[in-house]
Amino acid sequence: MSAQPQFSVNVYQNEYLSEGAAEVNAIVSVQSAAAYGGAPNTRAAQVIMVDCSGSMDYPPTKMSAARRATEAAIDAIRDGVPFAVVAGTHVARMVFPGTEYLVPADASSRAAAKAAVSRLTAGGGTAMGQWLALADRLFTGHDQAIRHAILLTDGKDEHEEPSDLAAALSRCEGRFTCDCRGIGTDWVVAELRRVSTALLGTVDIVADPTRLATDFQQIIEHAMGKAVGDVRLRLWAPQGAQIKFVKQVAPQIVDLSARRAPGPNPLTGDYPTGAWGAESRDYQVCVQVRPGSVGDEMLAGRVSLVSVDGAGQATTLGQGLVKATWSDDIAQTGRIDRTVADYTGQTELADAIREGLEARKNGDLDTATARLGRAVKLAAESGNDETALLLSKVVDVEDPATGTVRLKSRVSDADEMTLDTRSTRTARVGKNRNNG
Repeated sequence: MSAQPQFSVNVYQNEYLSEGAAEVNAIVSVQSAAAYGGAPNTRAAQVIMVDCSGSMDYPPTKMSAARRATEAAIDAIRDGVPFAVVAGTHVARMVFPGTEYLVPADASSRAAAKAAVSRLTAGGGTAMGQWLALADRLFTGHDQAIRHAILLTDGKDEHEEPSDLAAALSRCEGRFTCDCRGIGTDWVVAELRRVSTALLGTVDIVADPTRLATDFQQIIEHAMGKAVGDVRLRLWAPQGAQIKFVKQVAPQIVDLSARRAPGPNPLTGDYPTGAWGAESRDYQVCVQVRPGSVGDEMLAGRVSLVSVDGAGQATTLGQGLVKATWSDDIAQTGRIDRTVADYTGQTELADAIREGLEARKNGDLDTATARLGRAVKLAAESGNDETALLLSKVVDVEDPATGTVRLKSRVSDADEMTLDTRSTRTARVGKNRNNG
């Protein structure tokens, strides 16, 4: 059995505050490197949910692409990993196996699953809450495994109440992660983002059905590379302090503030991060402390990365300290930590895109132009070239340095939805090594 990945935790901040200041910001950078031996040593379990509603036949290329993608995903599942395939319509039904349990992947089970998938046809409505509920039941009994699902849809969650989906997400939260993909342009970005955010996964558009198989294969390969499950960011703050927010800021922005769970003592809270393989993620923490006087020093926060097993026992994987020192030296207090500033800008970038697209949709063209122009400026400043390119398909950029833009008169649904779904992706920034 191979070794667990090795974790490192580094904190980047300007710890110096002017007298009376109370807000401490820091970037917590977590790196997980594959240990010698490399292969994951933890059990895994996989469920693939495929939209088979009637709209998947319009055009028929969507259904055929979904079949090919599911077959590619099945081929990518690691030997011995139990898996199942679910067909989703206004109900959820088993495709493989025929009853509600997971089957270990081997040559025989893969062949049988792909044969069943090849017979999938489109018909019926869409009720994603029921799909997720079936996936949750399938994962029962696999509590020690890293549980992962894929959800593919081409439409809106029209055949159940919003409260039904909310209830399903509440039951599934913490039980498994789920990567969501929308095929075509008739689905709702906010709806799938709601699922992916609750279940600590990703969301993306696959506007070109021919690219779906490659995407599914990459999703499964990434999931199969996970080696540590149920990892949490554990944040201690001193008596009287207030945690203003905790956000993942790379590789994508995810606000974890409302996900806080009680830690081992009243001053400590746990924030879920899901499963980890060999990867890097950055988090921003903002702590409001009691204002200090010149010369005062304090520990404003202790950030630990911990893995929690099925019995609730926590193992510390890495730790970093967030500090505060009050000073009257403007050279110290006036210094802006570049890492904190860059990620703050990219968070504002995501907000500007969301607000701009919403205003455009509502016919408020002045606000749309202003907010998307601001987004262009922020993308240029942060070096987020991918987002800058996506913005250029929605606005004509006259001057990126000032954010001077004009709204395009015609924008394809695919381009607008791609910008929306990928607006929370961030460009990983270079770290300021001159921090305390």
